[in-house]
Amino acid sequence: MATEIERKFLVDGGKVSVLKFSAEEFIAQGYLSTSPTVRVRVKNNRGFLTIKSATVGIERKEFEYEIPLDDAEELLQLCGSHVLKKVRRKIFHGGHVWEVDFFGGKLDGLILAEVELSRPDEAVEIPDWVTREVSDDVRYFNSNLSLTSELPDWR
Repeated sequence: MATEIERKFLVDGGKVSVLKFSAEEFIAQGYLSTSPTVRVRVKNNRGFLTIKSATVGIERKEFEYEIPLDDAEELLQLCGSHVLKKVRRKIFHGGHVWEVDFFGGKLDGLILAEVELSRPDEAVEIPDWVTREVSDDVRYFNSNLSLTSELPDWR
């Protein structure tokens, strides 16, 4: 059993456009359930199934398993139009790896950054390219973003 501890931030697109990222992943993900969260994801032509407990603060239980790509693609079809597409880029800042998600489709223009921590009270150096923290704002949970037809006002 693994515990995920992460903080999430909105990103200033103008400032992040000049950063040098170390990696890039293409992701399509959908949700088969939101209580508990059951996510299916295709990331760089690999399939994953993830189960997450409810979030308490910035922590939750997370179980992730690689599954056959064909299975993941078929499961994504069960999500219908509620599939998120994004490009994830990684950058090292202040002793942490930050994952920066550039959303496409109905969320085009939304950029979110996440940083995973080893404990909830771990100090984090906040980069100048983030605008505000949204860790506890349920509107920015990916499972909710996939279901919404009304975008949160992030600009």
